[in-house]
Amino acid sequence: MDTEDDGHARTGTFWRTMPHAFTSIVGSGILALPWTLAQLGWIVGPFVIVFFAAITYYFASLLCDCYRTPDQIKGKRNRTYMDAVRVFLGERNVLICGILQYSALWGTMIGYTITTTISIATVKRSICFHQHMSRCDVQGNVYMMAFGAMEIVLSQFPNLEKVTFLSVIATVTSFIYSLIALGLSIAKLSTTHKLKGTIMVAHVGKDIATSTKVWHVFQALGNVAFAYTYAWLLLEIQDTLKSPPPENKVMKKVSFYTILGTAIFYCSLGFIGYAAFGSDAPGNILTGFDEPVWLVDVGNIAVIIHLIGGYQVFGQVIFATNERLLTSRLSTSFFNRTYTIRFSFIRNRSFHFSFSRLLMRTVFVILTTLVAMIFPFFNAILSILGSISFWPITVYFPMHMYMIQAKIKKGSPTWMVFYVLSFVCLIVSLVSVIGSVADISQNLRHAKIFHIEL
Repeated sequence: MDTEDDGHARTGTFWRTMPHAFTSIVGSGILALPWTLAQLGWIVGPFVIVFFAAITYYFASLLCDCYRTPDQIKGKRNRTYMDAVRVFLGERNVLICGILQYSALWGTMIGYTITTTISIATVKRSICFHQHMSRCDVQGNVYMMAFGAMEIVLSQFPNLEKVTFLSVIATVTSFIYSLIALGLSIAKLSTTHKLKGTIMVAHVGKDIATSTKVWHVFQALGNVAFAYTYAWLLLEIQDTLKSPPPENKVMKKVSFYTILGTAIFYCSLGFIGYAAFGSDAPGNILTGFDEPVWLVDVGNIAVIIHLIGGYQVFGQVIFATNERLLTSRLSTSFFNRTYTIRFSFIRNRSFHFSFSRLLMRTVFVILTTLVAMIFPFFNAILSILGSISFWPITVYFPMHMYMIQAKIKKGSPTWMVFYVLSFVCLIVSLVSVIGSVADISQNLRHAKIFHIEL
């Protein structure tokens, strides 16, 4: 274990880190890719998916080089994204970064709570309907509380390294529901013997207003851009790696294979799903199939299991930051002291805990669940959080930190390429904000507090 630099034990390797990266990138949003392609058409859609995969990897590789400063071997570690921003860009940018990063992370946890509840209710309703041939009443808030209770237990794992098994499970289940959706789409396509879709942009729906079509195109661009995003967790994941070899080299390999694999999956499901449904592609591709019931239910169960594990990958980053702040202020307090309970009936097994971890993580998960219950339309709000945070977190901060680290001169060819790419991503972020705001305004007309549409 690597404890030479700062006394912190690290056990991460390429293979142990890959699941964290996959879990942080691949979410249930992959099921919306056929709908996304339906808004963009056969020319723009595939180009955008490939383009943003390349963009994401490029800026992620720059961020990997910002983990240590000033050199990549024995330089001081920047254990979190905010630590790197503080070192390279100063305290003023730390506040902006912190608000954007942790708002997006917490927002994702709230969104996962809502999405999991909807998936549970979908499975329950499907089973009930096929048993009794009637519509069953489903209580969404009950499932939310059950999900929250499970996350309270899982949140007691001390750090990101200790939830690797959850990331592995989440990665496997994401492959399962993606493959199910892909298989069902292939089956549908094989029965119609016709490739649906169009090369035109904003060509979905004859009865939809032109302005709404434009908002949907803006949303679709944002969906693709955000689909690869994991910069807000990259350095936190990189901090689990042991060295040698140098962490930046390993993390670049992790990023490359993760983004490449993700892009292949996105293209496969997006293209086949769009070819099968065309302009009628649903927002969640699994909802487009009624048969076979058991296979669709397995897909939804896989979504549920994936989100249970994914929740912890995002949550552990927030927990770690809060607890480091608390430790720095209350290092001698019994509240923050680590206690150990040994289990005599299990060889070499013990449970380490502190009252701060038990209390603060429990309260945080309860608060997250409560917000999800009060604002069950939060998934619409999540899109605008992603839109706002995409450009600064994924592009602007990594670009500027790397230019300082590598001493890139103003006006040089590299400097000009950086700013052209940054400008393109800024435009995508802005138009996605516009599309997200339009979507939120429509959702709020029908949304009700403490009432989730199931």
